[in-house]
Amino acid sequence: MQKSYITSKTSLPKSFGDSFLELEKGKGVFLWDKGGKKYLDFGSGIAVNSLGYSNKGILSAIRRQSKKIIHTSNLYTSEPTTRLAKELTSLGEFDAVHLGNSGTEANEAAIKFARLYSLSKKGKGHTKLLSFEGAFHGRTLGALTLTPTPKYKDPFGPLLPDCYTIAPNDIELLKNTLDDSFAGIIIEPLQGEGGLNSFDPAFIQVLNELCKSLDIILIADEVQTGLGRTGSMFASELVGLKPDIITLAKPLGGGLPLSATLIPQKINDLLKPGHHGSTFGGGPLTSAVALEVMKVVNDKTFLKGVTDKGDYLVQQLDLLKQDYSCLGQTKGMGLLRGIELDETKAGFTIAELIGEARNQGLLILRCGSNVIRLAPPLVITVKEIDQALALLRTSLNNLTNGGLT
Repeated sequence: MQKSYITSKTSLPKSFGDSFLELEKGKGVFLWDKGGKKYLDFGSGIAVNSLGYSNKGILSAIRRQSKKIIHTSNLYTSEPTTRLAKELTSLGEFDAVHLGNSGTEANEAAIKFARLYSLSKKGKGHTKLLSFEGAFHGRTLGALTLTPTPKYKDPFGPLLPDCYTIAPNDIELLKNTLDDSFAGIIIEPLQGEGGLNSFDPAFIQVLNELCKSLDIILIADEVQTGLGRTGSMFASELVGLKPDIITLAKPLGGGLPLSATLIPQKINDLLKPGHHGSTFGGGPLTSAVALEVMKVVNDKTFLKGVTDKGDYLVQQLDLLKQDYSCLGQTKGMGLLRGIELDETKAGFTIAELIGEARNQGLLILRCGSNVIRLAPPLVITVKEIDQALALLRTSLNNLTNGGLT
């Protein structure tokens, strides 16, 4: 078996790790490392590459736009940028979109807008922000404050004041926590990094009602779940969430850095020049690529295909876990799926399974403490799903010495 091309001794910071799989090229849903080893990608660059690699539409958009103009700054605009803004705001009852570069920036903008609205409408002292256990909203200081994971937060305090976290799906706790001193609540409709945890419909309904009655800005963090990943343009639609603001990023730029913070008129009317900005966000090149992404994913037939392939993937995972007692609950929506691994029963860790899968030519992710995460490009085929499950089965066999239960 061909070994993976692993690079160590780099000048990258230690926060990224000590060694890296060095990738060289990609096509469709496959990647090749510098040594020529081929991989079936079930991570999509952490749910970024929705249309796979070397997509003809994306490459054409890059070529066309790069011949015209690549960067303008937010002092000016361009035709791709204004077209993209119009298309994004038309996805719901939104009046404007702030274009940035990353998911954490999109969430930072949402936090600022929520506090601006609360200060304007309710006055000083109404600045509290709420998130939920298991959430991941980013690594800049504001978004990090609302990411309740000690290993991410503790080394960097003190963080943003007036931020609180409660357990999800506890309706009475939610009712006892909220009052009009809260400016905003941020929630992932499906927790991506936290273990693909979902929210009860009854909890979501009460959350919608409380935000409306207390005039709290409800922010849906759809950085990982938005733009077709769950079989809908927004996962919020699938769970009944009714946000004021939606944040997007990962797949939006087709692999280029681009994010969006969709805002309603009641917030847009309060904004003045200088309240927020981004030198690179929404540049003509990234916007042109995003338009190509939107053309593909904002299509009912395409979205139904994501749903159908996601359902098929779950069926195959359910069959797999019949043979391995260490595999537990399947989780997620659309093509953001996971399956729990009991490391004690297995006798190996998720990290070891990820490593063995890589050896076999399959790239997978983890999330939470015990979930194998599968997030392939949305253009994956049923045949390629079968191929991935066969590679995963081989990996499990190798780690259990072929011992099926």
